[in-house]
Amino acid sequence: MLQLNQIYKVFNEGTSDEKIALQGVNLTLRKGDFVTIIGSNGAGKSTLMNLISGVLFPDEGTIYIDGQDVTMMPEYARSRYIGRVFQDPMAGTAPSMTIEENLSMAYARNQKRTLRRGVTKKRRDYFREVLATLHLGLENRLQAKVGLLSGGERQALSLLMATFTEPSILLLDEHTAALDPARAELITNLTKDIVKQYGLTTLMVTHNMQQAIDLGNRLIMMDKGQIILEVDENEKKGLTVEKLLAEFQRIRGTQLASDRAVLS
Repeated sequence: MLQLNQIYKVFNEGTSDEKIALQGVNLTLRKGDFVTIIGSNGAGKSTLMNLISGVLFPDEGTIYIDGQDVTMMPEYARSRYIGRVFQDPMAGTAPSMTIEENLSMAYARNQKRTLRRGVTKKRRDYFREVLATLHLGLENRLQAKVGLLSGGERQALSLLMATFTEPSILLLDEHTAALDPARAELITNLTKDIVKQYGLTTLMVTHNMQQAIDLGNRLIMMDKGQIILEVDENEKKGLTVEKLLAEFQRIRGTQLASDRAVLS
């Protein structure tokens, strides 16, 4: 479903500001996998998401979605495969447009473009139906401007817009980080329900270790542009935050010892 082979990305190469963002990343997601990604700031998580979505292109390596090489495919062309929800509730929607108009744009992502009227009665009824699954009353506010919604409501709408066309890959980029605890829990539960309902192949970045453990069937940890730990479904069942932190310290300690040996 998603395959990354030997991905390298360097910013400001050859300058004093050179930063190796990703180095030799290999990652494969099977259909229906829900993989959570953790790592400190600068580990390469956001760069990885931007490369998958087509915002950036790798310096080396290849990216396949549904068996198709999309490595150099621009973001707009790749959007038919990918749904993405960002950390900022203001991103991913058009605030000056209504809920109905935003949903219509998202719906058209996988549809043939025509000159017909954008929102038909049939489509409006469908929008009400899918909005009702959020249990936020948004199905009764189709004409409300999205900019007037709360952060949690906007993020719920963004999640719905990213998923109701059932994309090949769903990217969740710290999509609960900017919300208060109650709204974050709401969006987390909606995420679980929607991913399960549609069987979506999902990659989610989070700084919340407990969330990374609780969600999905696989977990990966990144550090300094590399995947340093992969946890499968069986291992994940017995995982705790304490064990995860201990494993991170162990790996970092091993790497530091190796670096010292090379320099000595």
